[in-house]
Amino acid sequence: MSISTDQQPATVSNRVTTPGATKQAGSIRDRWSWVEPAAWTERMLTALERGVKGGVWFSLMDKVYSPANMEAAWVSVRLNNGAAGVDHVSVHQFQQQLFKNRDRLCAELQSGTYLPQDIRRKWIPKPGSTEERPLGIPTVRDRIVQTALRNVLEPIFERDFATHSYGFRPQRGCKDALRRVDELLKKGYVHVVDADLKSYFDTIPQDRLMELVSRKVADGRVLALLKAFLEQGVLDGMSRWTPEQGTPQGAVISPLLANVYLDPLDHRMEEQGFAMIRYADDFVILCRSRAEADRALQEVQNWVAQAGLTLHPTKTRLVHADDGFDFLGYHFQGVKRWPRKKSLAKLKDTIREKTHRTDGRALRVIIRDVNRTLTGWFGYFKHSLKTTFGPLDGWIRMRLRSILRKRVGLKGRGRGTDHQSWPNAFFAEQGLKNLVAAHKQACQPSLR
Repeated sequence: MSISTDQQPATVSNRVTTPGATKQAGSIRDRWSWVEPAAWTERMLTALERGVKGGVWFSLMDKVYSPANMEAAWVSVRLNNGAAGVDHVSVHQFQQQLFKNRDRLCAELQSGTYLPQDIRRKWIPKPGSTEERPLGIPTVRDRIVQTALRNVLEPIFERDFATHSYGFRPQRGCKDALRRVDELLKKGYVHVVDADLKSYFDTIPQDRLMELVSRKVADGRVLALLKAFLEQGVLDGMSRWTPEQGTPQGAVISPLLANVYLDPLDHRMEEQGFAMIRYADDFVILCRSRAEADRALQEVQNWVAQAGLTLHPTKTRLVHADDGFDFLGYHFQGVKRWPRKKSLAKLKDTIREKTHRTDGRALRVIIRDVNRTLTGWFGYFKHSLKTTFGPLDGWIRMRLRSILRKRVGLKGRGRGTDHQSWPNAFFAEQGLKNLVAAHKQACQPSLR
């Protein structure tokens, strides 16, 4: 299901992107502040808001390989850094001959001789699990071209994306999705369709994906470039193959394409009145009754089957909010929430790596390292029940007491009389972040 660019699109965060937005307050650049100006002129943005003829964009390739856009793409890749691909060229090495490398890319894209290199596959652990998931690492040159391509394509599709899609979108994120879930639960939407798409990124039908893209993009060279990225070879150790479906996880362009493919589902559910919240391939549908949840699940099952995708048979379920469900790292139960088990396990694994008993660093250095992890983790999970934080504080202090025991010639972990030797106040003096105190402060109303 496609949405014509002549129709009114969804409003994203504080940014207004309606076709009539040129009559509203503020400049067009303010309304599209996230868009790369090297790729999108004000004239193009005006056309984007008003809707181009037939909802289809032509002649985009010159915007992709323009020196200004390629420079902006390079800056983005440099800031993200990342590992080298199959050519073993790092970001630093690419920068050593930056102008030569960039000009070569521009020339190859302009002449049509550019070909993506293989993707290096790396297996990384799934958080809180013994399983691994594949990550594709393109070369630096391919990451630059993909970023330049995304700079051009993203506004075209972002204009019409549904309001309840939050993943990998500008000025949106996990917290926006979580706030929406919280809001619906408090309004009585307590019957939940907890859905899981099995190996989504690896199973997207490429021909159907390209057909969806071509409904809005008619530049043959852009479509050919996009298809070349989908058909990149994958190098895993000594094995090499060309995937016939999917879009590589780790590729710059993949999150946008993943949203493009699920956008028809977003609009289908929205048109039928279902309250769906989606972050990439992770989504829940909150309903007021079990019957409504049954209908929503049936609708999803029908669409998924037609789209050539698969719902995970054991992870997709209907549940009442009082019985609990997980979403975006949180466990929800009723209107309460706290970190799910895998989120806690991931945090503890990270802290363990930073608090080995044989760690020879000064205690204050170890604590600074631990605090960096705790600060980021708390920033995301600070909306949890207050009972979440006390046990974690105690566990972290136990890890630190175990280090101190080792240093005075004692075996085992910190416990018993160690609380008198190194009381909680001692770690506070050393600067250890206290999660209970941080939560208490976060819950205080802001002072005017």
